[in-house]
Amino acid sequence: MAKIVKIEGRGTLTLPKELRRRLGIKAGQVVAEESTEEILLPAGATFPVEVYSERRLSEFARNNEAAVAGYRFRK
Repeated sequence: MAKIVKIEGRGTLTLPKELRRRLGIKAGQVVAEESTEEILLPAGATFPVEVYSERRLSEFARNNEAAVAGYRFRK
C-alpha cells in the first residue's frame, strides 16, 4: 500500500501515524536503503555498539580468570 508523505526542505519526512503503529516503528528504528529506483525504509532496530580496546579486552580476560579461579572443571 502506497502512502504519500511530505518531504521538508532539509530532507526530513514524517511517516503517517497509522503506518508507524501498524509496523511497530518507533523513533530511531528505521534505516534507509537505496536501490536502483527507490528508497526502502524497512522497520528494524538499531543498537549502540561499543568497540573494545585491547586494554578493555585484557580487563575482561583478567576478570574471567579471577571468576573461575576457584572452580574445578571435570574432564
